[in-house]
Amino acid sequence: MNNEMTGEIRRQFDRVLAAGCSWADIRIYIEDATESLYLDDGNLEGNSASLSSGMGVRVLYRGAWGFAATAKMENMAECFNRALNNARAAAELPGFPKDSGDVVKVAGKYESPVVTDPFTVKLKEKTDFMRAIDAKLQNEHIEHRTVSLYFQKRIVHYFNTDGTEYQRKIINNFADMSVMAADDEGRTQQRSCELAGNGKGTRGFEWLADSNFAGNADRINAELAELLTAPKLPAGKRSVILLPGQGFLQVHETIGHALELDRILGYELSFAGGSHVKPDMIGKLSFGSEKLNAYAGFTSNSPGTFGLDDDGIPQSEYPLIKNGLLVNVLSCRGDIKEANHVAGRDVMKSSGGASRSCAFYRPPIDRMTNINVAPGNDGTLDDIIAATEDGIIMDVPVSWSIGSNREHFHFGCEIAWEVKNGVKGKVFKNSTYHGHSLPFWHNLDKVGDITTWKLQQVANCGKGEPNQIMEVGHGIPVMRFADVDTGEE
Repeated sequence: MNNEMTGEIRRQFDRVLAAGCSWADIRIYIEDATESLYLDDGNLEGNSASLSSGMGVRVLYRGAWGFAATAKMENMAECFNRALNNARAAAELPGFPKDSGDVVKVAGKYESPVVTDPFTVKLKEKTDFMRAIDAKLQNEHIEHRTVSLYFQKRIVHYFNTDGTEYQRKIINNFADMSVMAADDEGRTQQRSCELAGNGKGTRGFEWLADSNFAGNADRINAELAELLTAPKLPAGKRSVILLPGQGFLQVHETIGHALELDRILGYELSFAGGSHVKPDMIGKLSFGSEKLNAYAGFTSNSPGTFGLDDDGIPQSEYPLIKNGLLVNVLSCRGDIKEANHVAGRDVMKSSGGASRSCAFYRPPIDRMTNINVAPGNDGTLDDIIAATEDGIIMDVPVSWSIGSNREHFHFGCEIAWEVKNGVKGKVFKNSTYHGHSLPFWHNLDKVGDITTWKLQQVANCGKGEPNQIMEVGHGIPVMRFADVDTGEE
Protein backbone atom coordinates (compact mmCIF):
# COMPACT_ATOMS: atom_id res chain seq x y z
CA MET A 1 0.00 0.00 0.00
CA ASN A 2 1.60 3.28 -1.06
CA ASN A 3 1.91 6.27 1.26
CA GLU A 4 -0.53 8.35 -0.78
CA MET A 5 -3.40 5.87 -0.35
CA THR A 6 -2.57 5.30 3.32
CA GLY A 7 -2.70 9.05 3.86
CA GLU A 8 -6.05 9.30 2.10
CA ILE A 9 -7.47 6.52 4.30
CA ARG A 10 -6.44 8.40 7.43
CA ARG A 11 -8.00 11.63 6.10
CA GLN A 12 -11.27 9.83 5.45
CA PHE A 13 -11.20 8.30 8.94
CA ASP A 14 -10.69 11.74 10.48
CA ARG A 15 -13.54 13.13 8.40
CA VAL A 16 -16.16 10.53 9.37
CA LEU A 17 -15.11 10.63 13.03
CA ALA A 18 -15.59 14.39 12.98
CA ALA A 19 -19.03 13.80 11.43
CA GLY A 20 -20.12 11.81 14.48
CA CYS A 21 -19.01 8.26 13.75
CA SER A 22 -17.54 6.30 16.64
CA TRP A 23 -15.57 3.82 14.51
CA ALA A 24 -14.76 3.00 10.89
CA ASP A 25 -12.76 0.54 8.82
CA ILE A 26 -11.81 -0.20 5.23
CA ARG A 27 -10.88 -3.42 3.44
CA ILE A 28 -8.96 -3.00 0.20
CA TYR A 29 -8.85 -6.08 -2.01
CA ILE A 30 -5.73 -5.66 -4.12
CA GLU A 31 -6.38 -9.03 -5.75
CA ASP A 32 -9.25 -11.50 -5.43
CA ALA A 33 -8.66 -14.35 -7.86
CA THR A 34 -10.13 -17.80 -8.46
CA GLU A 35 -9.48 -20.61 -10.92
CA SER A 36 -11.71 -23.64 -11.42
CA LEU A 37 -10.96 -26.74 -13.52
CA TYR A 38 -13.40 -29.62 -14.05
CA LEU A 39 -12.65 -32.90 -15.82
CA ASP A 40 -15.73 -34.94 -16.75
CA ASP A 41 -15.07 -38.46 -18.06
CA GLY A 42 -11.65 -37.32 -19.19
CA ASN A 43 -12.90 -34.18 -20.95
CA LEU A 44 -12.07 -30.72 -19.71
CA GLU A 45 -15.63 -29.43 -19.37
CA GLY A 46 -14.87 -26.52 -17.06
CA ASN A 47 -12.03 -24.01 -17.19
CA SER A 48 -12.89 -20.66 -15.63
CA ALA A 49 -11.11 -17.87 -13.80
CA SER A 50 -12.09 -14.64 -12.12
CA LEU A 51 -10.22 -11.57 -10.96
CA SER A 52 -11.55 -8.58 -9.07
CA SER A 53 -10.39 -5.74 -6.86
CA GLY A 54 -12.08 -3.03 -4.86
CA MET A 55 -12.78 -1.64 -1.41
CA GLY A 56 -15.45 -2.00 1.24
CA VAL A 57 -16.03 0.68 3.88
CA ARG A 58 -17.95 0.49 7.16
CA VAL A 59 -18.77 3.23 9.63
CA LEU A 60 -20.51 3.04 13.00
CA TYR A 61 -22.82 6.00 13.59
CA ARG A 62 -25.04 6.31 16.68
CA GLY A 63 -25.02 2.54 17.14
CA ALA A 64 -25.83 1.69 13.50
CA TRP A 65 -23.64 0.22 10.79
CA GLY A 66 -23.32 1.81 7.37
CA PHE A 67 -21.58 -0.06 4.53
CA ALA A 68 -20.60 0.83 0.98
CA ALA A 69 -18.26 -0.62 -1.62
CA THR A 70 -16.69 0.33 -4.93
CA ALA A 71 -14.45 -1.26 -7.54
CA LYS A 72 -13.01 2.16 -8.37
CA MET A 73 -10.04 2.82 -6.11
CA GLU A 74 -10.13 6.54 -6.92
CA ASN A 75 -13.64 6.83 -5.43
CA MET A 76 -12.65 6.35 -1.79
CA ALA A 77 -14.18 9.62 -0.52
CA GLU A 78 -17.47 8.91 -2.28
CA CYS A 79 -17.50 5.39 -0.80
CA PHE A 80 -17.08 6.80 2.72
CA ASN A 81 -19.88 9.28 2.03
CA ARG A 82 -22.29 6.52 0.99
CA ALA A 83 -21.36 4.42 4.03
CA LEU A 84 -22.01 7.41 6.30
CA ASN A 85 -25.36 8.15 4.66
CA ASN A 86 -26.39 4.50 5.01
CA ALA A 87 -25.44 4.54 8.69
CA ARG A 88 -27.43 7.74 9.29
CA ALA A 89 -30.48 6.10 7.71
CA ALA A 90 -30.00 2.91 9.73
CA ALA A 91 -29.69 4.91 12.96
CA GLU A 92 -33.32 6.02 12.51
CA LEU A 93 -34.54 2.41 12.68
CA PRO A 94 -35.26 0.51 15.91
CA GLY A 95 -32.71 -2.02 17.10
CA PHE A 96 -30.10 -2.66 19.73
CA PRO A 97 -27.24 -0.16 19.32
CA LYS A 98 -24.00 -1.65 18.06
CA ASP A 99 -20.71 -1.05 19.83
CA SER A 100 -17.19 -1.61 18.53
CA GLY A 101 -15.94 -2.42 22.02
CA ASP A 102 -12.44 -1.79 23.31
CA VAL A 103 -9.71 -0.36 21.10
CA VAL A 104 -7.60 -3.15 19.56
CA LYS A 105 -4.60 -1.85 17.61
CA VAL A 106 -2.80 -4.40 15.44
CA ALA A 107 -0.02 -4.13 12.90
CA GLY A 108 1.45 -6.89 10.78
CA LYS A 109 0.59 -9.41 8.10
CA TYR A 110 -0.41 -13.01 7.55
CA GLU A 111 0.48 -15.17 4.55
CA SER A 112 -0.62 -18.72 3.92
CA PRO A 113 2.41 -21.04 3.94
CA VAL A 114 3.06 -21.66 0.24
CA VAL A 115 5.97 -22.98 -1.82
CA THR A 116 4.38 -22.77 -5.29
CA ASP A 117 1.59 -20.29 -5.97
CA PRO A 118 -1.00 -22.34 -7.94
CA PHE A 119 -1.76 -19.30 -10.09
CA THR A 120 1.81 -19.44 -11.47
CA VAL A 121 1.47 -23.10 -12.54
CA LYS A 122 0.81 -23.66 -16.23
CA LEU A 123 -2.58 -24.99 -17.27
CA LYS A 124 -1.00 -28.07 -18.87
CA GLU A 125 0.63 -29.09 -15.60
CA LYS A 126 -2.70 -28.82 -13.81
CA THR A 127 -4.64 -30.76 -16.43
CA ASP A 128 -1.87 -33.40 -16.61
CA PHE A 129 -2.28 -33.88 -12.86
CA MET A 130 -6.03 -34.28 -13.29
CA ARG A 131 -5.73 -36.65 -16.23
CA ALA A 132 -3.35 -38.88 -14.30
CA ILE A 133 -6.00 -39.26 -11.62
CA ASP A 134 -8.71 -39.80 -14.21
CA ALA A 135 -6.68 -42.66 -15.73
CA LYS A 136 -6.65 -44.37 -12.33
CA LEU A 137 -10.40 -43.92 -11.97
CA GLN A 138 -11.21 -45.75 -15.19
CA ASN A 139 -12.63 -49.24 -14.68
CA GLU A 140 -15.23 -51.41 -16.36
CA HIS A 141 -17.72 -50.92 -13.51
CA ILE A 142 -17.40 -47.10 -13.56
CA GLU A 143 -20.03 -45.24 -15.57
CA HIS A 144 -19.06 -41.68 -14.73
CA ARG A 145 -15.98 -40.06 -13.21
CA THR A 146 -14.98 -36.50 -12.35
CA VAL A 147 -11.88 -34.66 -11.16
CA SER A 148 -11.90 -31.01 -10.11
CA LEU A 149 -9.42 -28.40 -8.87
CA TYR A 150 -10.28 -25.03 -7.38
CA PHE A 151 -7.80 -22.32 -6.34
CA GLN A 152 -8.26 -19.00 -4.53
CA LYS A 153 -5.95 -16.07 -3.89
CA ARG A 154 -6.83 -12.99 -1.85
CA ILE A 155 -4.52 -10.08 -1.10
CA VAL A 156 -6.27 -7.73 1.32
CA HIS A 157 -5.15 -4.62 3.20
CA TYR A 158 -7.19 -3.75 6.27
CA PHE A 159 -7.30 -0.44 8.22
CA ASN A 160 -9.51 0.81 11.04
CA THR A 161 -9.77 3.80 13.35
CA ASP A 162 -8.20 1.85 16.22
CA GLY A 163 -4.94 2.38 14.32
CA THR A 164 -4.82 -1.14 12.89
CA GLU A 165 -2.96 -1.69 9.61
CA TYR A 166 -2.80 -5.32 8.47
CA GLN A 167 -2.12 -7.29 5.28
CA ARG A 168 -3.41 -10.74 4.37
CA LYS A 169 -2.33 -12.97 1.50
CA ILE A 170 -4.49 -16.07 1.49
CA ILE A 171 -4.12 -19.00 -0.90
CA ASN A 172 -6.51 -21.95 -0.82
CA ASN A 173 -6.48 -25.23 -2.73
CA PHE A 174 -9.45 -27.55 -3.12
CA ALA A 175 -9.56 -30.81 -5.06
CA ASP A 176 -12.14 -33.52 -5.55
CA MET A 177 -12.47 -36.84 -7.38
CA SER A 178 -15.54 -39.01 -7.73
CA VAL A 179 -16.79 -42.16 -9.46
CA MET A 180 -20.42 -43.13 -10.08
CA ALA A 181 -22.43 -46.04 -11.42
CA ALA A 182 -25.96 -47.48 -11.22
CA ASP A 183 -26.52 -50.28 -8.71
CA ASP A 184 -28.61 -53.41 -9.33
CA GLU A 185 -31.77 -51.36 -8.64
CA GLY A 186 -30.84 -48.64 -11.13
CA ARG A 187 -30.01 -46.08 -8.43
CA THR A 188 -26.79 -44.09 -8.79
CA GLN A 189 -24.12 -44.80 -6.19
CA GLN A 190 -21.06 -42.63 -5.68
CA ARG A 191 -17.70 -42.67 -3.97
CA SER A 192 -15.67 -39.51 -3.74
CA CYS A 193 -12.66 -38.01 -2.03
CA GLU A 194 -11.70 -34.41 -1.31
CA LEU A 195 -8.29 -32.94 -0.60
CA ALA A 196 -7.68 -33.07 3.17
CA GLY A 197 -4.66 -32.97 5.45
CA ASN A 198 -3.34 -32.82 8.98
CA GLY A 199 -3.43 -29.05 9.36
CA LYS A 200 0.33 -28.75 8.92
CA GLY A 201 2.70 -28.11 6.05
CA THR A 202 2.28 -25.77 3.10
CA ARG A 203 -0.77 -25.09 0.98
CA GLY A 204 0.56 -24.23 -2.44
CA PHE A 205 0.26 -26.36 -5.57
CA GLU A 206 2.83 -28.72 -4.06
CA TRP A 207 0.26 -29.83 -1.49
CA LEU A 208 -1.68 -31.75 -4.14
CA ALA A 209 1.26 -34.10 -4.61
CA ASP A 210 2.56 -34.09 -1.03
CA SER A 211 -0.84 -35.11 0.36
CA ASN A 212 -1.01 -38.23 -1.84
CA PHE A 213 -4.45 -37.07 -2.92
CA ALA A 214 -4.14 -39.04 -6.17
CA GLY A 215 -3.50 -42.21 -4.17
CA ASN A 216 -7.19 -42.35 -3.19
CA ALA A 217 -8.32 -43.28 -6.72
CA ASP A 218 -7.88 -47.05 -6.35
CA ARG A 219 -9.65 -47.03 -2.96
CA ILE A 220 -12.80 -45.23 -4.08
CA ASN A 221 -12.93 -47.41 -7.20
CA ALA A 222 -12.91 -50.57 -5.11
CA GLU A 223 -15.45 -49.19 -2.63
CA LEU A 224 -17.87 -48.22 -5.40
CA ALA A 225 -17.67 -51.77 -6.77
CA GLU A 226 -18.79 -53.05 -3.35
CA LEU A 227 -21.62 -50.53 -3.17
CA LEU A 228 -23.12 -51.64 -6.49
CA THR A 229 -24.14 -55.02 -5.05
CA ALA A 230 -24.49 -53.98 -1.40
CA PRO A 231 -27.78 -54.20 0.53
CA LYS A 232 -29.52 -51.13 1.92
CA LEU A 233 -28.79 -50.21 5.50
CA PRO A 234 -31.67 -51.64 7.56
CA ALA A 235 -33.37 -49.41 10.10
CA GLY A 236 -32.35 -49.74 13.73
CA LYS A 237 -30.67 -48.20 16.74
CA ARG A 238 -26.96 -48.89 16.83
CA SER A 239 -23.64 -47.24 17.56
CA VAL A 240 -22.45 -44.94 14.79
CA ILE A 241 -18.75 -44.43 14.09
CA LEU A 242 -18.20 -41.28 12.05
CA LEU A 243 -15.01 -41.03 10.03
CA PRO A 244 -13.66 -37.46 9.61
CA GLY A 245 -15.12 -37.38 6.08
CA GLN A 246 -18.60 -37.41 7.65
CA GLY A 247 -17.81 -36.09 11.13
CA PHE A 248 -16.81 -32.70 9.72
CA LEU A 249 -20.38 -32.13 8.47
CA GLN A 250 -21.80 -33.10 11.86
CA VAL A 251 -19.56 -30.49 13.50
CA HIS A 252 -20.15 -27.90 10.78
CA GLU A 253 -23.94 -28.04 10.92
CA THR A 254 -24.72 -28.77 14.57
CA ILE A 255 -21.82 -27.02 16.34
CA GLY A 256 -20.36 -24.42 13.98
CA HIS A 257 -23.55 -22.83 12.68
CA ALA A 258 -25.37 -23.29 15.98
CA LEU A 259 -22.70 -21.24 17.78
CA GLU A 260 -22.57 -18.22 15.45
CA LEU A 261 -23.65 -15.28 17.59
CA ASP A 262 -25.72 -13.53 14.93
CA ARG A 263 -27.86 -16.68 14.60
CA ILE A 264 -28.15 -16.85 18.39
CA LEU A 265 -29.38 -13.23 18.43
CA GLY A 266 -31.88 -13.94 15.64
CA TYR A 267 -30.27 -11.98 12.79
CA GLU A 268 -30.23 -14.94 10.36
CA LEU A 269 -33.82 -16.11 10.94
CA SER A 270 -35.22 -14.86 7.63
CA PHE A 271 -32.59 -16.60 5.53
CA ALA A 272 -30.53 -19.38 7.08
CA GLY A 273 -32.29 -19.91 10.42
CA GLY A 274 -31.41 -19.38 14.05
CA SER A 275 -30.01 -21.46 16.87
CA HIS A 276 -31.37 -23.46 19.78
CA VAL A 277 -28.58 -21.84 21.83
CA LYS A 278 -29.43 -18.61 23.69
CA PRO A 279 -26.97 -16.08 25.15
CA ASP A 280 -27.78 -16.98 28.77
CA MET A 281 -26.77 -20.60 28.04
CA ILE A 282 -23.10 -19.66 27.61
CA GLY A 283 -21.25 -21.16 30.54
CA LYS A 284 -24.29 -23.22 31.57
CA LEU A 285 -25.47 -25.45 28.71
CA SER A 286 -24.43 -29.10 28.73
CA PHE A 287 -23.91 -29.43 24.97
CA GLY A 288 -22.56 -32.99 24.92
CA SER A 289 -20.78 -35.70 26.83
CA GLU A 290 -17.59 -34.96 28.74
CA LYS A 291 -15.65 -36.42 25.80
CA LEU A 292 -16.63 -33.46 23.61
CA ASN A 293 -13.98 -30.74 23.38
CA ALA A 294 -14.51 -28.35 20.48
CA TYR A 295 -12.51 -25.21 19.81
CA ALA A 296 -12.01 -22.43 17.31
CA GLY A 297 -8.43 -22.81 16.20
CA PHE A 298 -5.60 -21.16 14.33
CA THR A 299 -4.63 -24.07 12.06
CA SER A 300 -1.71 -23.34 9.73
CA ASN A 301 -2.85 -25.26 6.67
CA SER A 302 -6.58 -24.55 6.61
CA PRO A 303 -8.95 -22.33 4.62
CA GLY A 304 -10.37 -21.13 7.94
CA THR A 305 -7.08 -19.43 8.85
CA PHE A 306 -6.64 -15.76 7.93
CA GLY A 307 -4.62 -14.06 10.67
CA LEU A 308 -6.88 -11.09 11.37
CA ASP A 309 -10.65 -11.00 11.03
CA ASP A 310 -12.66 -8.32 9.23
CA ASP A 311 -13.20 -6.39 12.48
CA GLY A 312 -9.44 -6.10 13.06
CA ILE A 313 -9.36 -8.80 15.75
CA PRO A 314 -6.40 -11.22 15.70
CA GLN A 315 -7.35 -14.83 15.13
CA SER A 316 -6.68 -17.04 18.13
CA GLU A 317 -7.42 -20.48 19.51
CA TYR A 318 -10.08 -20.71 22.21
CA PRO A 319 -12.50 -23.36 23.51
CA LEU A 320 -16.14 -23.42 22.48
CA ILE A 321 -17.19 -26.60 24.28
CA LYS A 322 -15.06 -27.90 27.14
CA ASN A 323 -15.71 -31.40 28.46
CA GLY A 324 -19.24 -31.06 27.10
CA LEU A 325 -19.95 -27.61 28.58
CA LEU A 326 -20.66 -24.66 26.28
CA VAL A 327 -18.13 -21.97 27.26
CA ASN A 328 -18.02 -19.62 24.26
CA VAL A 329 -19.49 -18.89 20.83
CA LEU A 330 -18.32 -17.48 17.50
CA SER A 331 -18.66 -13.72 17.52
CA CYS A 332 -17.76 -10.33 16.09
CA ARG A 333 -17.00 -7.25 18.17
CA GLY A 334 -20.24 -5.43 17.36
CA ASP A 335 -22.57 -7.97 19.04
CA ILE A 336 -20.82 -8.59 22.38
CA LYS A 337 -22.70 -5.84 24.23
CA GLU A 338 -26.06 -7.08 22.92
CA ALA A 339 -25.33 -10.69 23.89
CA ASN A 340 -24.53 -9.64 27.45
CA HIS A 341 -27.65 -7.47 27.59
CA VAL A 342 -29.92 -10.30 26.39
CA ALA A 343 -28.30 -12.75 28.81
CA GLY A 344 -28.68 -10.34 31.71
CA ARG A 345 -25.07 -10.91 32.68
CA ASP A 346 -21.60 -10.77 31.15
CA VAL A 347 -21.41 -14.04 29.24
CA MET A 348 -18.77 -12.72 26.81
CA LYS A 349 -15.79 -10.46 27.37
CA SER A 350 -14.49 -9.90 23.85
CA SER A 351 -14.86 -10.83 20.21
CA GLY A 352 -13.97 -14.33 19.06
CA GLY A 353 -12.42 -12.97 15.85
CA ALA A 354 -15.12 -14.50 13.64
CA SER A 355 -16.09 -11.46 11.55
CA ARG A 356 -15.62 -12.43 7.90
CA SER A 357 -16.66 -11.27 4.46
CA CYS A 358 -16.45 -13.19 1.19
CA ALA A 359 -15.62 -10.15 -0.98
CA PHE A 360 -14.96 -6.43 -0.91
CA TYR A 361 -18.60 -5.75 -1.85
CA ARG A 362 -20.10 -7.70 1.08
CA PRO A 363 -20.19 -6.49 4.71
CA PRO A 364 -18.58 -8.76 7.32
CA ILE A 365 -20.85 -11.03 9.36
CA ASP A 366 -20.33 -13.70 12.05
CA ARG A 367 -18.83 -16.72 10.29
CA MET A 368 -17.25 -19.99 11.18
CA THR A 369 -13.48 -20.14 11.30
CA ASN A 370 -11.68 -23.43 12.00
CA ILE A 371 -14.05 -25.43 14.22
CA ASN A 372 -12.13 -28.44 15.45
CA VAL A 373 -12.78 -31.32 17.81
CA ALA A 374 -9.81 -32.25 19.97
CA PRO A 375 -8.48 -35.82 19.71
CA GLY A 376 -9.43 -38.13 22.57
CA ASN A 377 -7.94 -41.07 24.45
CA ASP A 378 -9.89 -43.94 22.93
CA GLY A 379 -7.19 -45.13 20.56
CA THR A 380 -7.12 -45.73 16.85
CA LEU A 381 -9.98 -46.49 14.49
CA ASP A 382 -9.19 -50.18 14.89
CA ASP A 383 -9.38 -49.81 18.67
CA ILE A 384 -12.80 -48.17 18.45
CA ILE A 385 -14.05 -50.84 16.05
CA ALA A 386 -12.79 -53.57 18.37
CA ALA A 387 -14.72 -51.98 21.26
CA THR A 388 -18.00 -51.84 19.29
CA GLU A 389 -20.52 -54.68 19.63
CA ASP A 390 -23.19 -53.51 17.19
CA GLY A 391 -22.48 -50.50 15.04
CA ILE A 392 -21.99 -48.88 11.69
CA ILE A 393 -19.07 -46.89 10.24
CA MET A 394 -20.18 -43.98 8.03
CA ASP A 395 -18.28 -41.77 5.60
CA VAL A 396 -18.86 -38.80 3.24
CA PRO A 397 -22.19 -36.95 3.04
CA VAL A 398 -24.53 -37.18 0.04
CA SER A 399 -27.53 -35.44 1.61
CA TRP A 400 -28.30 -33.34 4.64
CA SER A 401 -31.34 -31.77 6.24
CA ILE A 402 -31.04 -29.45 9.25
CA GLY A 403 -33.64 -28.04 11.62
CA SER A 404 -34.15 -24.30 11.30
CA ASN A 405 -32.54 -23.79 14.71
CA ARG A 406 -29.94 -26.55 14.27
CA GLU A 407 -31.83 -28.59 16.86
CA HIS A 408 -32.10 -31.78 14.77
CA PHE A 409 -30.64 -33.30 11.61
CA HIS A 410 -30.92 -36.07 9.04
CA PHE A 411 -27.82 -37.08 7.05
CA GLY A 412 -27.24 -39.53 4.22
CA CYS A 413 -23.79 -40.97 3.54
CA GLU A 414 -22.07 -42.46 0.52
CA ILE A 415 -21.08 -45.66 2.27
CA ALA A 416 -21.37 -47.58 5.54
CA TRP A 417 -19.69 -50.64 6.97
CA GLU A 418 -21.27 -52.95 9.51
CA VAL A 419 -19.47 -53.62 12.79
CA LYS A 420 -20.41 -56.79 14.71
CA ASN A 421 -18.65 -57.99 17.84
CA GLY A 422 -15.63 -55.79 17.20
CA VAL A 423 -15.15 -56.75 13.53
CA LYS A 424 -15.66 -54.55 10.48
CA GLY A 425 -17.90 -56.38 8.02
CA LYS A 426 -20.09 -55.92 4.98
CA VAL A 427 -20.83 -52.73 3.09
CA PHE A 428 -24.24 -51.02 3.09
CA LYS A 429 -25.57 -48.53 0.55
CA ASN A 430 -28.11 -45.70 1.00
CA SER A 431 -27.02 -45.29 4.62
CA THR A 432 -28.64 -42.59 6.76
CA TYR A 433 -28.76 -41.50 10.38
CA HIS A 434 -30.72 -38.84 12.24
CA GLY A 435 -31.27 -37.37 15.65
CA HIS A 436 -31.62 -34.33 17.88
CA SER A 437 -28.41 -32.35 18.26
CA LEU A 438 -27.97 -32.20 22.05
CA PRO A 439 -28.97 -35.83 22.80
CA PHE A 440 -26.76 -36.93 19.92
CA TRP A 441 -23.69 -35.12 21.27
CA HIS A 442 -24.46 -36.44 24.77
CA ASN A 443 -24.22 -39.94 23.29
CA LEU A 444 -20.62 -39.33 22.18
CA ASP A 445 -18.83 -42.18 23.96
CA LYS A 446 -15.58 -42.69 22.01
CA VAL A 447 -13.16 -40.13 20.54
CA GLY A 448 -10.16 -41.33 18.57
CA ASP A 449 -6.57 -40.30 19.19
CA ILE A 450 -4.41 -38.00 17.08
CA THR A 451 -3.83 -40.74 14.47
CA THR A 452 -7.52 -40.50 13.55
CA TRP A 453 -7.61 -36.67 13.35
CA LYS A 454 -7.94 -35.14 9.88
CA LEU A 455 -8.38 -31.57 8.64
CA GLN A 456 -11.34 -31.49 6.24
CA GLN A 457 -11.86 -28.50 3.95
CA VAL A 458 -15.16 -26.80 3.13
CA ALA A 459 -15.13 -24.55 0.06
CA ASN A 460 -18.81 -23.59 -0.07
CA CYS A 461 -20.28 -22.62 3.30
CA GLY A 462 -23.22 -20.36 2.52
CA LYS A 463 -24.73 -17.77 4.83
CA GLY A 464 -26.05 -14.22 4.88
CA GLU A 465 -28.52 -12.18 2.86
CA PRO A 466 -27.36 -11.48 0.21
CA ASN A 467 -25.61 -14.83 0.28
CA GLN A 468 -21.91 -15.10 1.04
CA ILE A 469 -19.90 -18.24 0.24
CA MET A 470 -16.93 -18.76 2.56
CA GLU A 471 -14.23 -21.32 3.21
CA VAL A 472 -13.64 -23.09 6.51
CA GLY A 473 -11.70 -26.04 7.88
CA HIS A 474 -12.61 -28.70 10.43
CA GLY A 475 -10.09 -30.86 12.26
CA ILE A 476 -12.00 -34.00 13.26
CA PRO A 477 -11.06 -37.29 14.94
CA VAL A 478 -12.99 -40.53 14.57
CA MET A 479 -16.05 -40.31 16.86
CA ARG A 480 -18.49 -42.97 18.11
CA PHE A 481 -22.07 -42.24 19.20
CA ALA A 482 -24.32 -44.67 21.06
CA ASP A 483 -27.98 -45.53 20.34
CA VAL A 484 -28.39 -43.64 17.07
CA ASP A 485 -31.39 -44.02 14.77
CA THR A 486 -29.99 -45.31 11.47
CA GLY A 487 -31.42 -46.52 8.17
CA GLU A 488 -34.91 -46.12 6.80
CA GLU A 489 -38.03 -48.25 7.40
